[in-house]
Amino acid sequence: MDFQRWASLQDYNTLALPGRAEYLCTVNGRDQLRQALAFARQRQLPVTMLGGGSNIILSGDIEGLVIRLAPTGISTIPTLASEADSDRVLVCAGGGENWHGFVTHCLEQGWHGLENLALIPGSVGAAPIQNIGAYGVELASHFHSLDAIDLVTGELLHLDAEACRFGYRDSIFKQELKGRVAILTVTLALSTAPEVCLDYPELRAALADSPAPTPRQLYDAVCALRRAKLPDPAQRPNAGSFFKNPIIGSDQAAALRKLHPGLPGYPQPGGVEKIPAAWLTERAGWKGRRVGAVGVHDRQALVLVHFGGGSGRELLGLAAAIARDVRHRFGIALELEPAVLGDPSAVREGPVGAAAEGASTAESGEHAGPGE
Repeated sequence: MDFQRWASLQDYNTLALPGRAEYLCTVNGRDQLRQALAFARQRQLPVTMLGGGSNIILSGDIEGLVIRLAPTGISTIPTLASEADSDRVLVCAGGGENWHGFVTHCLEQGWHGLENLALIPGSVGAAPIQNIGAYGVELASHFHSLDAIDLVTGELLHLDAEACRFGYRDSIFKQELKGRVAILTVTLALSTAPEVCLDYPELRAALADSPAPTPRQLYDAVCALRRAKLPDPAQRPNAGSFFKNPIIGSDQAAALRKLHPGLPGYPQPGGVEKIPAAWLTERAGWKGRRVGAVGVHDRQALVLVHFGGGSGRELLGLAAAIARDVRHRFGIALELEPAVLGDPSAVREGPVGAAAEGASTAESGEHAGPGE
């Protein structure tokens, strides 16, 4: 195996932020991953798993060994005899597979249910960490199980949906197992019968001229909406949605609407509402603003961009300024969606402060983006 010393990670994060890995390797499957972990143990190196790099803020060099998973393929798994006559199909994908490529492959094979999650950047293995979701669908709604390796013990883990403890942009991999596992394969339960979820109003409007839209039309509409909202990271480096949509009590939301008519909100179980972070940041006047080498996208106030020559600390400083402003104006705390890798003091010292509370220094789940 090839272990690169002080390798640049600038090409491995979609914000194109500078930073290096003390050691970097790419592994192809379980055996090579165990070899890499043995290499780290022998040298007493911390281990960081790096997915597609679309949901991380690189705040400097990463000490220890950084491991990337190579693509290992997509296959179907036979279902139980009792399910043989159903429309259900179990599809297993390697953790290193590109997520959007996987969604596209499933559509082409006639395996439906993931169309709303098209064009989300990142890897399959990172998707459960974040419980990615967009346009009314979350990964959890189609999740069956996954196989992972404990980075500390080397033990092979098999977890079903209940064991993963999925929540809104949350899972056990952001709690007890944060930074502790490498997800090797993910198995999803899809349908051979067309499934079209139009719960999200913007998506319904986009398909209003199609009385009975097909999965392909749904997929195309989702891609078009995302491309209209999000800049291509290859053209303008970004990490997609930078803040989670905050969840507040219904009473607080009602009080805020008296001060800010038009405040949107999506009722959730338990007497709470999900408030679009993009509305808060745009209403606070941050859309299109640039501060040095970083800024807020001029078409989507939830997306922070890197114009080149900047650093993770600079980007986190902008995020902190936005979070402070939103808290001052609306009394709502924003939480970072991307994980912070590299120097953790970039978070602890502020400028991000409470806005980054809970951000991880050892995970790389992918972002969901607008349309959550």
